Amino acid sequence: MMTTWSSHWPDIQPELLALVLRRLPSLADRVRLRAVCRPWRYNAQLEPLPPPLPWLGLLDGTFLSILGGEIYHMPVLDGVSCHGSMDNWLFVHNDGGCALMNPFSKATLQLPNLVGIWHHEMRYACTGHSLLYKLVVPSSVSLTSDSLVVALVTDSYFSGTICICQSRIATVINNDIKNIVDVAFFDGKLYFLNLDQHLFVLEIGKGHNGNPKISAIRSIVDSIEYPRPVLCLQSDDERCAYVFCNYLVESAGKLLYVRRRIGILVPFTYEHVLFARTHSFAVFEADLTADSCREWRSVNTLRGQALFVGRCSKSLPAAECGHCGVQEDCVYFISDYNKSNPNVDPLRDSGVFNMRNGTITPLLPETVVVQMQGLKPGRRTWFFPTDEAM
Repeated sequence: MMTTWSSHWPDIQPELLALVLRRLPSLADRVRLRAVCRPWRYNAQLEPLPPPLPWLGLLDGTFLSILGGEIYHMPVLDGVSCHGSMDNWLFVHNDGGCALMNPFSKATLQLPNLVGIWHHEMRYACTGHSLLYKLVVPSSVSLTSDSLVVALVTDSYFSGTICICQSRIATVINNDIKNIVDVAFFDGKLYFLNLDQHLFVLEIGKGHNGNPKISAIRSIVDSIEYPRPVLCLQSDDERCAYVFCNYLVESAGKLLYVRRRIGILVPFTYEHVLFARTHSFAVFEADLTADSCREWRSVNTLRGQALFVGRCSKSLPAAECGHCGVQEDCVYFISDYNKSNPNVDPLRDSGVFNMRNGTITPLLPETVVVQMQGLKPGRRTWFFPTDEAM
């Protein structure tokens, strides 16, 4: 007699499904689980999950998972170049201007033409020097056409302009603060950092017709005392100059300044810059208490967090992402400081810096080889997908 077995997978208890879901290493695996049947999809949506690990946005319109090196194809619109990201939105530019684009839904949010604004404000065009972009918002819960977006636009020499964008109207901060290198929202206020490690706070109010208005700009933290970039002997006939990349990151209720030390062979030729290598990181916390002397304090722990630094920087709780191999007190970095080359490994000068022992390990195993199909203008960036986006 033949026994007919019926499948009871749709009736699996939500508690068991949640255990499985929390152990899935990637966003793609979570999506596959939800696609099995309607009960699984419904119960999975009710389960609070740790944030997925970020992807690395490559310059051929694909995305690289740092879990195992999988490539995800989500073609970006034709004729656009990607200059950065903001959570699960890409910051793209073409001849028609600038926009935010969600590669999952293909939704777009048009922004003012920041390139034209930057050239006008700086009074010259930096021909031949690629622009760097950084976008931030007070809250990334939902973006609409009326959302407040702050953009930092700089050239290769860190001459920067901050633009406050809302409803396709841009208000430019035109002042004597030069060499702005990064910007971040923290505790409802906008902070920005210059090349001398001075931290400024900018308060944004509402002006005429509801347009954003700058109410105050104050310098609140002075620079850190450290030697300027120096030359050191690498061999009998080669020398190395150290330069710095600087990042502002909100992490676990603190505002952090992350300083990246990069070694470049001199003289500064294109080939030498192309093959520069990161040597170390230093992390500082802004003491913003009212009764303090307001200074940068060196820290040697991230309080259980992992930092992902670049044009889009973010802090993630390492404990919640531990099953994916994320390490606490570590800084994850990519090569975001110069233009790419189709003949160069996209993982070059990317890795994981451990603050506890000062070591750097590869971002992905050395056996993983990433080959790009073509190349678009722009820069590599972290991209933070969400479960809701899928």
